[in-house]
Amino acid sequence: MIIHKVMTFNPKQFVYAIMIAIVAFITLSCSGNNCPLDSVVTCNYYFYDTEGNAITFDETLTVSVLLPGFNNVYVYRKAGYSTVSSYSRVDTLLQQGYKETITYERRDSTLVNKASSKSYLELPMGYFTQGDTLIFKYASITSNDTLWIGHDNLPHMDLPECGARFFHNINSAKSTNAYIDHLEITNPLVDYEGQENIRIYFMGTED
Repeated sequence: MIIHKVMTFNPKQFVYAIMIAIVAFITLSCSGNNCPLDSVVTCNYYFYDTEGNAITFDETLTVSVLLPGFNNVYVYRKAGYSTVSSYSRVDTLLQQGYKETITYERRDSTLVNKASSKSYLELPMGYFTQGDTLIFKYASITSNDTLWIGHDNLPHMDLPECGARFFHNINSAKSTNAYIDHLEITNPLVDYEGQENIRIYFMGTED
């Protein structure tokens, strides 16, 4: 006599087997992932005095980057009242007899806010522009410095699963001279390595 053993379906065992398969897949995927752990690409600006000595810049510094386009600024004036400015139209002021004037303001974004005692800065670069315009604002003087950094954008992919990122190649660097003497490109390639890319020579010498 031949006896056929009937296998019964066990939902708990099935779910358990699926969970083991998922964990194994994730483990294998992670172990085979060679994506860089630190994938942030920044341009590295190091500080020097006019004699070429590396310095710690004690001035309190705020750095902004100008963005494409402009903001509309609505200015409202009425005799005997304070002037009001707004980035959107204020109909209630018009109803109160204010006169409206529309002006334009460059858009910017703050990258560094009131930093001090820095010897270098790590700043991002624009992916879809051929250059960045940076504004250095100092606490001790009213004048700002503007830096114009020209660069090419280089799509870069380590592995397909890591996704595409951008490296940059710096081709020009110049500035105004409120506090900065001049700029020097020391390493034009901006990538993961974190090397010095641009030297900022501030006026004066280290004490």
